[in-house]
Parts: sequence; C-alpha cells; structure tokens
Amino acid sequence: MKELRRFRRVAFVEGLSFVVLLFLAMPLKYWAGFPIAVRLVGSAHGLLFVAFIWSLFEVAVERGWPARRWGVALLSSLVPFGTFVLDGSLKRELAGPT
Repeated sequence: MKELRRFRRVAFVEGLSFVVLLFLAMPLKYWAGFPIAVRLVGSAHGLLFVAFIWSLFEVAVERGWPARRWGVALLSSLVPFGTFVLDGSLKRELAGPT
C-alpha cells in the first residue's frame, strides 16, 4: 500500500507540472517572450517524470499489475490531465474491494 500511496502523490505532482508546462510556461515563452519559464518548469517536469516512471515500476511490481495496467498508467502521463483521471482508479484500488 505504501508504494501505491507514493505513486498517487508522484502522479499528481507530475501531472500538475505537465499542465503548468503546457498551459502556463509555454504561453509565457511564445506569447510573452519569457523562455526561462519553459526551462525551469520543463526541468522540474523532467525530474518528476523520471520519479513517475520509477514509482510506476515500484508499484506495478509490488502490486503485480498486468502489462495493460502499466501501459495505461504510462499513457496517462503523456496526456494532459491524464494522471488526474488515473487517480480515480488508484483511489479505488487503495480502498479495496467494496
């Protein structure tokens, strides 16, 4: 359970950094001529993406996730707001069978 809770936190922060990169830093770079925003947010997002992959590996091994579940989780990190959608299924998994 510890790995799943950690993965939820990492996925949330990684997803948030992706949204900030796309919808704040990129417009600041191209519309306001402020390229440092992409460099700063992009670097943070890159580090968080690596943490996401590492945490995904840990939780998938610990929970015995099938390859399809790994793939869905990985794809969620590549789509804006995807990790927020993924969080619903992670929350249900944490709650256990009802």
